[in-house]
Amino acid sequence: MVEALMYLTASRPDIVHATCYCARYQAKPTEKHLTAVKRIFRYLKDTIHMGLWYPKDTDFELTAFSDSDHAGCLDSRKSTFGGIQFLCGDKLVSWSSKKQDCTSMSSIEA
Repeated sequence: MVEALMYLTASRPDIVHATCYCARYQAKPTEKHLTAVKRIFRYLKDTIHMGLWYPKDTDFELTAFSDSDHAGCLDSRKSTFGGIQFLCGDKLVSWSSKKQDCTSMSSIEA
């Protein structure tokens, strides 16, 4: 089920964080993780009208944001870093999220 969610993240960036969190526990999932995956599928069912839309524009303005948490993984106490880029203010073009090998004290350190 997580594989199907990973496929959907290409057009539904709103589920990336929750899907990646569930993917961390694929080797030894528990009932709690299955409940989380089912919750994501219910969310998708209720928001089926949402997705990415790229109309043709002449403007080109790139905006980027990044952030990091502090020891957000409850198991390893490692931090997760993420970034997101938009064209013309509201057209999402790329995003990323990665669990780091260390614990960051701030976004700048990440």
